[in-house]
Amino acid sequence: MPLTNSADTYGRVTKTFHWLTALLILSNIALGWIASDVAHAVEGGADETVIARATLLFSIHKTLGVTIFFVALARILWALGQTKPGLLNGDKPAEAWLAETVHWLLYGSLVLVPLSGWVHHAATSGFAPIWWPFGQTLPFVPKSEPLSQAAGTAHFILQWVLIGAIAAHVAGALKHHLIDRDATLRRMLPGQVSAPPTARQPGHVLPFVTALAVWGAAMGGATALGWFATEQSGGPALAQVESDWQVESGQLQIAIRQMGSEVTGSFADWTADITYAETPDESGQHGTVEVTVSIPSLTLGSVTQQAMGADFFNVNEYPTATFAADLSAEGDGHVARGTLTIRDQSVPIEMPFDLTIEDDTATASGGLTVDRRDFKIGQGVSDEGSLGYSVEIRFDLTATRESGA
Repeated sequence: MPLTNSADTYGRVTKTFHWLTALLILSNIALGWIASDVAHAVEGGADETVIARATLLFSIHKTLGVTIFFVALARILWALGQTKPGLLNGDKPAEAWLAETVHWLLYGSLVLVPLSGWVHHAATSGFAPIWWPFGQTLPFVPKSEPLSQAAGTAHFILQWVLIGAIAAHVAGALKHHLIDRDATLRRMLPGQVSAPPTARQPGHVLPFVTALAVWGAAMGGATALGWFATEQSGGPALAQVESDWQVESGQLQIAIRQMGSEVTGSFADWTADITYAETPDESGQHGTVEVTVSIPSLTLGSVTQQAMGADFFNVNEYPTATFAADLSAEGDGHVARGTLTIRDQSVPIEMPFDLTIEDDTATASGGLTVDRRDFKIGQGVSDEGSLGYSVEIRFDLTATRESGA
């Protein structure tokens, strides 16, 4: 059997690409479904064994996806330099048009599906890693949760276009073999099988345009259904508080280490009731602060939903966390000394922070490190290499003094 194609038969290289791609795609589709099922169990609060299994399955799935991407590119480059054997039913315009449309969908989806999954992976944090030595990022792909969500949605939609194209491709091959009894399927099997194509062959423009229309309809339909809308964190919004110092802007962030990589998250909804005077009272205190945090407003990369589960923040029972502290000046800085309550655990902490006041505007920033185990978070994960014990908490804010305060 020759290595290259001819006008009436496929060569050994093309056949190898065909069956290798089929094996990789079908294996990875099944693996992705299994990994997703295990991930749902993790979100509900699973033990360390289940988390490790989900990580393993997703790492295999992603690594195979990258492999498929490069195999698909190599296959396309090979096909561009090869003679393409003609269809055996080119004299049936509708069937020929459908067959060529499916081929365009297959070739395009073999690139778009793994690429969208790769962008989803590169744009988020807190992931099962790809097993290769070239890092986890992609050029021109920033860390962005909206981008990651959009790419993940596209990956989900395009996989169904690919699955549909595979189903149509298999059905067509079986029709040729069992009903038409021609050599279409046998030409792609091992061995040299040649069959003269029909004199009439379909053009490429109409099938290509049809494939574009299918992709466009799939993506457009998903957009119309709101699938690409950025997911907003759940939970009711916290009520505004009356405070001597009103927070105008700021950030409240946490950072954890998962599988050796830092994952940074932020809370979109939190309030601060601040009382502060430049002159301390008799006890040396400058004021007090009471911070309330909406836990469901947290975004934490790809592990956001897992963090909400019963073994972690358990937002169904404990939707808020609080920090109540006295504010004191110490040395060149300040300290907030009080109690941090997460879940049903209250832990005394001291948080140093820097404060600058100009007229009636104050800027402050600071942070500390806590141990998640003190708050019964992630008790099922005892391996620090999988999920670090230390959690960094950082904040910065700008507040204005209310008149009369």
